[in-house]
Amino acid sequence: MFRQLALSYALFISVTAAPLKSGGKSSDSYVSKGMVAFGVLPSNARDSTGTTIGGFGSAIAIKRGSWTKSVDGKSYSGSFIVQPDRGYNVDKTVDYQGRQHELAFTLSPYMDSTPLSFYDAQKTLSVTYKSTKLYTERQGKATTGLDALDVRPASDGDPIMPVPSINQKNCLTLDDESLVLNSDGRYAYIYKFNPDGGLNLVIQPPQAVIPRINGVVNFTSQVNPDSGRGPNKGFESMTASPKGTKLYAMLQAALIQDGGSNKDGDDYVRLFEWDVSSAKPSLTGEWVVPLPQTKKGKTITQNEIHYLDGKKFLVLTRDGKGNGDKETESKYKSIDYFDISGATNIANSKYDAVNEGVAPNGELHGKVAPAAYTPFLSMIDIDQLSRFGLHNGGNVDSTLIDGKWESLALAPALDPQNPDDYFLFTASDNDFITLDGTMAGQPYSASYGSNVDSQFMVFRVTLPGLPAGSVAQSIV
Repeated sequence: MFRQLALSYALFISVTAAPLKSGGKSSDSYVSKGMVAFGVLPSNARDSTGTTIGGFGSAIAIKRGSWTKSVDGKSYSGSFIVQPDRGYNVDKTVDYQGRQHELAFTLSPYMDSTPLSFYDAQKTLSVTYKSTKLYTERQGKATTGLDALDVRPASDGDPIMPVPSINQKNCLTLDDESLVLNSDGRYAYIYKFNPDGGLNLVIQPPQAVIPRINGVVNFTSQVNPDSGRGPNKGFESMTASPKGTKLYAMLQAALIQDGGSNKDGDDYVRLFEWDVSSAKPSLTGEWVVPLPQTKKGKTITQNEIHYLDGKKFLVLTRDGKGNGDKETESKYKSIDYFDISGATNIANSKYDAVNEGVAPNGELHGKVAPAAYTPFLSMIDIDQLSRFGLHNGGNVDSTLIDGKWESLALAPALDPQNPDDYFLFTASDNDFITLDGTMAGQPYSASYGSNVDSQFMVFRVTLPGLPAGSVAQSIV
């Protein structure tokens, strides 16, 4: 899958690690109180168009105004807005129209240490499909998930755009991996969409990010470019400030010129900040973030970030092992955080030019300070998984934790006795793997050989020091 630089343009819409190359250590007293809920959406679920619902763990957000606590204080309810990536494309990319789904949920946190059965565990987070909204681009044309083998020239305020074919399939290619809900519309992979799903605005990142082959812009996901974001390694993550005036996007892996073609030297990724308070967004920040590495020195890519206070951000990093992968035992799935307080802002510098690297061959320039990265919450703690009837490694079955987790959402616990407590949600990307699927109007049975349900996990965390009411402000 080629996720990014919507991306295909991804440019736009939208265990303990080895020692980190970090700008310092954080002294924050963030605490995980453990996993409190688990939920599932079956792999053969369909949306209102008759298409298989899957891949939506790529991006989730809590619908504004939906988060409520029950009168008795025992449960919470709300709606997720979730965004699949580009459809079932294990064998080849498909003509899948970008979309978002609304899923209603009820959270009944389980804090006891007694293990639940897998069946009872699913009652702690019940999830129900409600509706689907399709994405359209200019002139109301449907978007597609087909590989971007061509480009549409810049016109009418839009930059050069990724399309399958300028002559035969001149429609915007999307691989939606990120989502931010603002009060006036939607940002998905740095495309801004109106509430009705129509394309409103395209934000172009610095030239250093745009993939080029032989000096020519090329958004294909099939081969490595000479510079820019790598195939399927664009803006995997996106988040915004509570008021929605600042938009942040982070690359999944290093740019090619920052060591991105070398798995042993691609641990420095870039985080970007745009001021989106006006009709013309402007780049105001850019920082280097180090990612964790395995004991063998392999970089563990990141899959989502979440704003905390403008300096600190949650970040989800993981391997892809688990249900849906040929290897079932995961070694690293973690929700961590990083701090850019001491990092160098390189926005609008020479490093934003074509083919300019801030970490050539994976070696960071000495005058550039990276963010401080801190491990926080393991998603594969065996004691926590077993409380909900789950396991890591071993046989492939419905109780095996999914391999790919790519989203984060945060909501206040609304607990007067613990005002710094929040619920942290994450969902898996099942890659549309099902034995009973429908895609682009055609039935399919995934080559993986078994069903992979979409899974949800919820943790209760204590995050002292966040601006009072900021998390609630972002979802009201």
